[in-house]
Amino acid sequence: MIDRAQSIKASSAELLYAYIDVEPVTFNRGFYTVDVRYFYRITADAFVGAARPVQVCGLAMFSKRAVLFGSESGSKSFSSDSNENQVQCVPQSNLPTAVVEAVDPLILSLKLVDVCECRPCDCGCVDVPMAVAACFGDELVTNGDLHRMFITLGQFSIIRMERDTQLLIPAYDYCIPTKDCSCGEEGCQKDPCDMFRQVQFPVDEFFPPNTITTTSSASSSVSGCCCR
Repeated sequence: MIDRAQSIKASSAELLYAYIDVEPVTFNRGFYTVDVRYFYRITADAFVGAARPVQVCGLAMFSKRAVLFGSESGSKSFSSDSNENQVQCVPQSNLPTAVVEAVDPLILSLKLVDVCECRPCDCGCVDVPMAVAACFGDELVTNGDLHRMFITLGQFSIIRMERDTQLLIPAYDYCIPTKDCSCGEEGCQKDPCDMFRQVQFPVDEFFPPNTITTTSSASSSVSGCCCR
């Protein structure tokens, strides 16, 4: 359809996946290069003659490199969630984690270019992940005899480096209200609050069981009125 199309109109662009690779900078300690390859699904309407436009769907790719500071750390982290066959003995096992936050791009331009005029395309040399290829119903065609479709996208994204660190945060025991509700009026005994005072506070419904501090000791350290 691209080869037979006389003109083409953009419909939508969707960000499918972003492949991220992190490598340390050789001559600048603490800095890392983050290589991001974006994979997009482009939907457009191809006009062939006087007939109704035919919807075509294709794959677009874009690579971006950023240099960010990720600090240095000589420690090695081991987790019970990791695979026991993966022995963390390589120096790159403690690389910082690169995170990319992105939204769907904006379509800025879309045009048909003759094959003889366009620049060399390396689409056939790029390994497309299987998960990305599965997003398309048919097999992707990496070359065209007459026309190729070129698209210009506007991509907003945030690339950041993350590394685990230790923080000291103060922690306190559970604050459990008591069932003491003082009432000085004579007619308070007939109030529904009097019956509510006789009900034990359902601690287990609000807090998980505490095996270090008992409920009685925690209750004696906090005073208040549970009747509102």
